[in-house]
Amino acid sequence: MPEKVIPTPHIEAKLGDIAETVLLPGDPLRAKFIADNYLENAVMFNSVRNMLGFTGYYRGKRVSVMGSGMGCASMGIYSYELMNIYGCKNLIRIGTAGALNEKIKVWDIVIGMGACTNSNYVKLFGLPGDYSCICSYELLKKAVASAEKVGANYHVGNVLSSDMFYAQNINNGGKTWAQMGVLAVEMETAALYSNAAAAGANAISIFTISDSDITGESTTSNEREKGMDRMIKIALDVI
Repeated sequence: MPEKVIPTPHIEAKLGDIAETVLLPGDPLRAKFIADNYLENAVMFNSVRNMLGFTGYYRGKRVSVMGSGMGCASMGIYSYELMNIYGCKNLIRIGTAGALNEKIKVWDIVIGMGACTNSNYVKLFGLPGDYSCICSYELLKKAVASAEKVGANYHVGNVLSSDMFYAQNINNGGKTWAQMGVLAVEMETAALYSNAAAAGANAISIFTISDSDITGESTTSNEREKGMDRMIKIALDVI
């Protein structure tokens, strides 16, 4: 494990500036939107590389929100530093995903119970086999209860963390991910779940479906940034 150096090369916060629970949208501007519209007394703790991070309060509970970037490599850096350097205990990824199942519609909520991946990230842990990337059951129970409370149309199951956004053939001519019960595709969860397992921390990913590989439906970037109220409220209710 690298030496604990604070600030890190990627986060300028001092020890104690970041709450034990951190929401991780990929887009740092979405982190700012959440801080501005959902948190009280929010204070920015990071602007390095414009990966904005804020700490404030939601219903009296201290919580942080920070961008994580795109892909397993970026999520791997930020989640590692948050858990291993800053001592964060609960990491909640919130973001968009593409539906792989015809029953899942645009704006539905998907809670990632597990994460398959075509990334090499998990293999770099050097385990003598294939590691199953799964979320924290404690956070999963809370997320499902919260989704029920807000009346969301939600689905719980496997997601695919793909290294390729513009994938020409993510199925390689074999069984499709959908045929194996995978609900949606995104790019970061496998790194988050494997890092959390290695650090002994809790992690979960909660998604809003922004587009569908089945129907061709999609949303705009502005809609994705500001139209995800239910997902944000579900995540904040988990803390």
